[in-house]
Amino acid sequence: MATTESDLGRLPASSTWRTPLVIIVCGCAIALLSFGPRSGLGFFIQPMSRDFAWGRDIFGLALALQNLLWGLGQPIAGAIADRFGVLRVICVGAVLYAAGLLLMSHATTPLSLDIGAGVLIGFGLSGCSFNLVLSAFSKLLPPERRGVALGAGTAAGSFGQFLFAPFGVALIDNFGWQTALLVFAALMLLILPLSLALSTPPVAKAAKTDVPVADPQSFKTALAEAFGHRSYVLLVLGFFTCGFQLAFITVHLPAYLSDRGIPASSGGWVIAAIGLFNIVGSLGVGWLQNVFPKRYILSTIYFTRALSIVAFISFPITTFSAIAFGAISGLTWLSTVPPTSALISLMFGTRWFATLYGFSFVSHQIGGFLGVWLGGIVFEKFGSYTPIWWLSVFFGVLSALINLPIVEAPVRRAVAQPA
Repeated sequence: MATTESDLGRLPASSTWRTPLVIIVCGCAIALLSFGPRSGLGFFIQPMSRDFAWGRDIFGLALALQNLLWGLGQPIAGAIADRFGVLRVICVGAVLYAAGLLLMSHATTPLSLDIGAGVLIGFGLSGCSFNLVLSAFSKLLPPERRGVALGAGTAAGSFGQFLFAPFGVALIDNFGWQTALLVFAALMLLILPLSLALSTPPVAKAAKTDVPVADPQSFKTALAEAFGHRSYVLLVLGFFTCGFQLAFITVHLPAYLSDRGIPASSGGWVIAAIGLFNIVGSLGVGWLQNVFPKRYILSTIYFTRALSIVAFISFPITTFSAIAFGAISGLTWLSTVPPTSALISLMFGTRWFATLYGFSFVSHQIGGFLGVWLGGIVFEKFGSYTPIWWLSVFFGVLSALINLPIVEAPVRRAVAQPA
């Protein structure tokens, strides 16, 4: 089928090579590359800690900063992308990401680790992760294709986790952790050419949003509208739990399994199982959200996560139980993202989508900061992750309840009357 102007967000005719398929494939490749390395950083805790005699709280702080700055940088990156286009933001993010991995490979002090793994990778992720990919999909693809595309973009990030977890472990085992980080850094530069397919026009050239308004909405008006909307606030609060659980498990699960006698290679396959089954979960939810209310899907996801954690920590840990936990976790891992992003698009349209999703992601990453940071502190103090596991269960149940009252409808906006 020929590409029409509306299929590509009403971009100029010179952009006809960017068919919906090209946009989705390149966006998914970017999501895969950007999400892969950061999901495998937990495997660097033990080798780096052995070499430099660091406690897990030091490494935990660096990755906690990464999660926090990723979140804080997201609305800024989103606002720039909404105003000036996605391309520049993704390119700068990829360069920062690669620089952070490079510095991390030469880190010999906690400060250099904080700057590389924390600051540079954190801000790099805010510019080139799947959040910006989803924003580009929302702007460049027609509404009937967005649900599947959002699920595919999220699933691609999960496939990156599936590939990079065992790949990272193999690199560390055979070549050392420094070489593994250098390989990761080189791969991040592939994002630069791929980002050309996701170029969106600046706001001055962009078409009108699909939500009818009297005048183009300003940045301040969009923020005031969103944070004055009860359903958006509930969505943002619930997203905190997603970040807390995912970041804690991503960073600390490999060490937790090693403490219980599970070899690092098996731990790599547990993280890989999360990524593999997350593909099923993300694509499945991308389809289910067209059939069932999104708030019920989110509530079910959070409650299922809480139950899976209770089952995992209540029985002896074996390789089988760990991989089973990874599979169940994967089904609910990033499957929160398609309904969350779809709800924001439904409520407020796509004009300021990257910005508003970015602010919801701040909540997600504050949760991630606390999950990683508290995980390290609690382990060093008590020699156990048990309190954090149970805190994750509590937050899961709470978020399951928080999402139920969300109203799935566009906001009501005043339309100017003709003079």
